[in-house]
Amino acid sequence: MIGLKKIRKERNLNQQKVAMDLYISRECLSLYENGKREPNLQMLLKMSNYFNVSINYLITGKEFEKR
Repeated sequence: MIGLKKIRKERNLNQQKVAMDLYISRECLSLYENGKREPNLQMLLKMSNYFNVSINYLITGKEFEKR
């Protein structure tokens, strides 16, 4: 979840704010950001909509590249 932490920091949001907006605990968000827990598809979609980025970006920190 490289992109999750990256986008949160780029937007100057703290973990508590994002966690509250996503209705999860700050600890859960921290586990996602540090790769110690993986969000399910529903949570990935929720985070993708929240940050307005692709799921790919949340996971890899990069958008899809056209070939």
